Amino acid sequence: MEYRKLQGTDLSVSSVGFGVWTVGTTWWGVKDEAMGKRLLRQAFEQGVTLFDNGDTYASGRAEEMQREALGDVRDQIIVATKFGYDIYNNPERPGQQERPHDWTPAYLRRALEHSLKRLGTDRIDYYQLHNPRLEAIRNDELFAELETLKAEGLIRAYGTALGPALNERQIEEGVASVRERRAPTQIIYNLLEQLLGEPILPIAEQEGVGVLARVPHASGLLEGYMDMNTTFEPGDHRNWRMTTNEKRKAWMEDGLKKVELLAPFLNGRHISQLALQFALHSPVMASVIPNIYDEAGLKLYTSLDSVAPLTDSEYSQIQSLYADNFGLTTNLIGEVVR
Repeated sequence: MEYRKLQGTDLSVSSVGFGVWTVGTTWWGVKDEAMGKRLLRQAFEQGVTLFDNGDTYASGRAEEMQREALGDVRDQIIVATKFGYDIYNNPERPGQQERPHDWTPAYLRRALEHSLKRLGTDRIDYYQLHNPRLEAIRNDELFAELETLKAEGLIRAYGTALGPALNERQIEEGVASVRERRAPTQIIYNLLEQLLGEPILPIAEQEGVGVLARVPHASGLLEGYMDMNTTFEPGDHRNWRMTTNEKRKAWMEDGLKKVELLAPFLNGRHISQLALQFALHSPVMASVIPNIYDEAGLKLYTSLDSVAPLTDSEYSQIQSLYADNFGLTTNLIGEVVR
């Protein structure tokens, strides 16, 4: 496992992180808690140190699961979680719909106190605004309180996690995070979806502020298992805005045609490993956070050092394909809500 500095902080993180939502919620992934906790532990044993959580995941239960699985090695991992959604006054909504945000300093402190308790720790290593809009990133009172929490030793660093779904609005939010707040940002980024990475990564490099990438496998298209016969179970978020089978079929067909054109770049790599290497190419990309829901995927993702590294030439050729939309006239990637 490679370890990288999250620029703009004093944190060093594993280049492959673990998004705890896949085992801590029933949205998509592991629905058996015992299995989920085994995967968390196995990830740690395979070198993963960054565990990315959120207080809204199962209304706090995902944070409790992380404590139960990794509490005894807490000082050997980077505990990352998120705040902002008022989970105490608003019940969880169907289809991953957003709850109301509360960005007041008082709510920030309340949310932190509860997360600390659920996670069984006295500090959060990396505390993230969860899907903030621009006004939250420019909220001076909020960021003054974050600085106070750092001074008190309750958090070590803070940043933003942009979302929920891929949206052009997040370009301005990401730029404001890294340029105005010098706060790292987490974005949806992969070799099929570069809407945010194209404008944000160069600015992050200029400012010396780190970035994290989630959905590096484009909602499964770059994991290697999907074909035109693949279906998703009820509750899987990839069904949410795909209101018709025709729309889902078109999205899959578009993506799979692009994936076929990546075959010359595999060079002994699994397609999922190529996807992670691509996302990690930028010098300010600290870690990628794939969806981990089985041991086979975990093993692939944590063994990047066993395959050929992605060369600059290969990266440039892939970028040329992307710039030409892989020779296709349609581009439906990015329409799936995450």
